[in-house]
Amino acid sequence: MKLVKLLIVLCVVFLQATAFAQHKQDSIVIKNDSISLHQHVKDSTAKKDTVIKSKHSPRKATLYSAILPGAGQVYNKKYWKLPLVYAAIGIPTYTFFYNKKWYQKCQYALKISATGGTAADSAKVDVKLRPLVDAGVYGTSAIINYRNEFRKDQDYSALFFLIFWGLNIIDATVDAHLKDFNVNNDLSFHIKPSFVPSPGVMGAVSLVFDIHKGKTKLIDLNN
Repeated sequence: MKLVKLLIVLCVVFLQATAFAQHKQDSIVIKNDSISLHQHVKDSTAKKDTVIKSKHSPRKATLYSAILPGAGQVYNKKYWKLPLVYAAIGIPTYTFFYNKKWYQKCQYALKISATGGTAADSAKVDVKLRPLVDAGVYGTSAIINYRNEFRKDQDYSALFFLIFWGLNIIDATVDAHLKDFNVNNDLSFHIKPSFVPSPGVMGAVSLVFDIHKGKTKLIDLNN
C-alpha cells in the first residue's frame, strides 16, 4: 500500500516536472521566435530606410540651387532657409539695379554738363543733379565723383550677388550630403595601436580610430 502511494506521488511529481519543462521549452521557442521576428522587422525597416534615403540626391540639390536659388533648400526640406536665401540674394540684386540707374543718370548729366544741350535735354536730367549741371566745372567734377561711386557700388553688388548665389549652392549640397549621415546613438568608438613600418625608419607607432556602427549578434536559444 505504501509502495502504491509512493508511485502515485512520483507520478504526480514527474507530470508536474514534465509540464513545467514543456512550458519552459515553449516559452523559449516563443521568445526565440520573437527575437527572430524582431530581427526580421528591424532588418526590413533598415532596408526600407536605406531605400528611402538613397533617393535623396545631393546632385539634384546642387542642380536645383544652381538653376533657382532656394530650390535646393526646398528639395532638402529646409524651408526655414528660404527667407535667408532670398534676402541674401535679393538685397544685392536691388542695390545693383539701384546703383546702375543712378550711374546712368550721372552719365547723362555729365554729358549735358560737358557738351551743353537744348532745354529739352536739360529737362531730362534728374532733379537732384540739375544744380550740379548748372554749377559749371565744379558741378561737373562732383557729377564725375558720384558716377564713379555708383559704378563701384554696382560692381560690389554684382560680386556679392555671385558670392551669395554660390553659398546657396554650397549650403544645399552640404545639407543633401548630411541628409544620409548616421547620427543615431548606435555607434561605437575604438582606439587600438598599430605598428606601421616605414622605409629608412626603425618603426612607427600609430593610433587607429575606428568609428562604426555596432553589430547586433543574434543568440540561438535552441543550442
